[in-house]
Amino acid sequence: MLIKLLIVLLLAVVIFNLFRALFSMLRQGEEGQMSKHLGRRLLFSALVLALIILLLVTGVIVPHHRPY
Repeated sequence: MLIKLLIVLLLAVVIFNLFRALFSMLRQGEEGQMSKHLGRRLLFSALVLALIILLLVTGVIVPHHRPY
């Protein structure tokens, strides 16, 4: 259960940084702010993907046999 909560929290951080980049783009604020937020979003997305792959390889989470 803790693993699922961690993944959901990381995905929430990804969405939060995406909206921060959007508002930074709309404000025409300081140069490079949007890139910083998009870079953070990319970092957290890669972290979520790596965490899911690691958990699948170690057997902590098990995928369903059939997708339907």
